[in-house]
Amino acid sequence: MDETGSPTSRAMRTLDILRLHPGIAAEDLAARLGVTERAARRYIATLRAAGISIEGVRGPSGGYRLSRGTALAPVGFTEEEALGLVLQVLSGRPAAGRDDDLIGGALHKVVRALPDAVGRQATLLRERAAATPDDRAGEQPDPLLASELITAIAVRRGVVIEYRSEAGTALTVDVDPWGVVARAGRWYLLCWAHHVAAVRTYRVDRIGSVQRTTRRFDPPDDLDPVAALGEHLGTGWPFATRVVFSAPLEAVRPWIRPPMGRLEPHEAGCVLIGTTSNADMYAREWLPVVPFPFRVEGGEELRAAVAALAGQLAAALEPDSNDGGGE
Repeated sequence: MDETGSPTSRAMRTLDILRLHPGIAAEDLAARLGVTERAARRYIATLRAAGISIEGVRGPSGGYRLSRGTALAPVGFTEEEALGLVLQVLSGRPAAGRDDDLIGGALHKVVRALPDAVGRQATLLRERAAATPDDRAGEQPDPLLASELITAIAVRRGVVIEYRSEAGTALTVDVDPWGVVARAGRWYLLCWAHHVAAVRTYRVDRIGSVQRTTRRFDPPDDLDPVAALGEHLGTGWPFATRVVFSAPLEAVRPWIRPPMGRLEPHEAGCVLIGTTSNADMYAREWLPVVPFPFRVEGGEELRAAVAALAGQLAAALEPDSNDGGGE
């Protein structure tokens, strides 16, 4: 049986099922919820306690339906649906976080029509999440997990997260969550990581769980989550990188992915300084698309990955030893 999700979310799902399947048997209701019949009856009791009139249907298996004349909003959302909607709208249109935006105004009306328990989380997510203007569709985080992070940011409480790195390494990290930001179709947690005493960024879709602590924190007074994310996406990984480009900084900037590091002026043009956990991907997928001459000055892992790629490409141009001779 699946007892995951918040009690509020499951109760709202119960209401949605009653709306769509009047007279549904308790056994079928439990099956649709993925819980025991006893748990399903508990959610019915929760809805009745909230003032929603639900009738019991007599019969061998028993059942439930909304009482005649029960007034409900014309559209109902579960907690996951509401939070997922907010995440998706913000990913595609960052300006929707503002009421003066056309889509933002419409989103505000939807959120305002939600039940208090659900609407409160959706409102926090919309107000506290940030997005950059170049977002594309990408990996979406679990809405309820994102909501836990947003709530912790709002009340300024630390969290312990279970995280899976790109290489598959499992980490348990104690952090002060500063912001949740969407960039290039992905959602990131910007935070202060206590185990390294430094700012770190984590992909929200790679976070497996969030546990709020009792520790209070205060984020920097001048914090700009979007700007800070761009500055720190390329830091904190095990392999250092340093690449010098023979081109002006402004010409190179559009070709640099945020996780590659930060660009700085250099006498040769500009220099890209950062870190990575995957030197091979850095060398094979990120650097080759930059249409300017460059020199890899460090670190050793990236230099080795570039050398391996160069050798592979050079070998592809060598003549076939079977092609030259004889009949």
